[in-house]
Amino acid sequence: MRVLGINALFHDPAAALVMDGRIVAAAEEERFSRRKHGKRPVPFSAWELPELAARWCLDQAGLSPSDLDAVAYSYDPRLARPADRLGLHDPWDHLRQEYARRAPEFLAEALPGLDPDKVRFVAHHVAHAASAGQAAPYPDNAVLVLDGRGECGSHLAGHYTNRELTVLGSQSLPDSMGLFYEDLTQHLGFLRSSDEFKVMALASYGKPRHLDRLREYVHLDGDGGFRARPVPWASLVPPRPKDGGWTQDHADLAASAQACLEEVLLGLARWLHDRTGQDVLTLAGGVALNCVANTRLHRETPFRHIWVQPAAGDAGTALGAALHVAQQREDVQPMPTAALGRGWSDAELRDWLERAAVPYEEPDDIAETVAAELAGDGIVAWFQGRSEYGPRALGHRSLLAHPGRAENLERLNAVKGREEFRPVAPMVLAERAAELFDGPLPSPYMLFVHDVAEEWRGRIPAVVHVDGTARIQTVDREDEPLVARMIDGFERLTGLPVVVNTSLNTAGRPMVDDPRDALECFGSAPVDLLALGPFAIRRKRVFA
Repeated sequence: MRVLGINALFHDPAAALVMDGRIVAAAEEERFSRRKHGKRPVPFSAWELPELAARWCLDQAGLSPSDLDAVAYSYDPRLARPADRLGLHDPWDHLRQEYARRAPEFLAEALPGLDPDKVRFVAHHVAHAASAGQAAPYPDNAVLVLDGRGECGSHLAGHYTNRELTVLGSQSLPDSMGLFYEDLTQHLGFLRSSDEFKVMALASYGKPRHLDRLREYVHLDGDGGFRARPVPWASLVPPRPKDGGWTQDHADLAASAQACLEEVLLGLARWLHDRTGQDVLTLAGGVALNCVANTRLHRETPFRHIWVQPAAGDAGTALGAALHVAQQREDVQPMPTAALGRGWSDAELRDWLERAAVPYEEPDDIAETVAAELAGDGIVAWFQGRSEYGPRALGHRSLLAHPGRAENLERLNAVKGREEFRPVAPMVLAERAAELFDGPLPSPYMLFVHDVAEEWRGRIPAVVHVDGTARIQTVDREDEPLVARMIDGFERLTGLPVVVNTSLNTAGRPMVDDPRDALECFGSAPVDLLALGPFAIRRKRVFA
């Protein structure tokens, strides 16, 4: 069965292809269009489809739209109700619903040859759940979904048995942990439905002194659900002007909201464990990208394993919708890797460099060349293999640096144009991780935080956050042999088994995806070396 999954309605449009139960391709539209998040999450953009991502998925498999058995759309307008009846102030939501109802026609227009009758609507939170529960390496698991909103809810709790879903609980709108956090994001001067991770980073600088007040508005209901009503944020702390400086008051408010979110998640997870007795908890929905909360779930709930879908936000519902529809006809396979996007052969990369007339080298081993550059305190743009699905750079589209130089945090944030309070991440071989970091291991998708061992904090200061933690990525030698060789080479030269890893992009722009993006980023940012496949492009030679 050939199923194309589509996420389009709210934000982060994406496409994914499942063939014969196997995940073949998945990518976000932003990587093609170069518009961050693909579009803004407003009703007037709901008609925009991930046309470029969908066409690439089909091309990757050599399919035409007429070859598809189904297109799975990750929203079911038949389940929706008017926004005012849901307690939401969204006066143009009826426009969004109209676009959703007409999605089969729009898809047939965007993908000529597609029969609109092949479009299947999948409930939004069921698509989120499938992106975790069916994609996880555990066929039996409990699943927890929390986000801003779906058709008429914001939460799903259930379990998968042999990859079949049973729903045990849900939360109706307007109560929403995702909207709670989005509202705070906007109050703190950041972009809602985009910059929530900045609030999580800022929270580490504060104290939760407003937690008692927030509990008046946000708390568990005692029956597997919660209440999350609008918070009068301005009565607690004045709003931060956009692009203005932050104060301790802003950090304390972020810390209070983070603590409140964690309390609710812990309660929901414990309730779900009591109902299912499962050893494994899988997570999806935008709230599942909160790696601080994920770590508390790992440490403080009875679940032995926590598995988070790497594209846990709305982009992941394209994959989940496709898996859900495919599972109705055949067994589906777990997600093999996050590297499900575009890739190029060495010959194709060479052609890009020749056309760009860029001086380049072809060293015997690009991993050793990069290790030497990093040991000399150079910043490296690392472009290897297929791009990652989801918001994290996982060793395919990364900026790398020396972790032993504390000033490299400020240096990288300056290169990327980011806020000074935001951390960068350590990349470490899986077999070495427990020596340096305490937390959920392995952690291949960078979705948990770990305490950095006291004896290592002074040795790798660039990756240690203000609270003594790091959001690590573990590297498996079998899965990522090139990255592992690079880390080995760096350790031989420096004695440090860690390199700094952050996404290959600059502020406000999507992660680099194709060779042109990589060359443009290299040309506009002070990066010392671009490792494009097996080729090395040095700044000193290009701009001599």
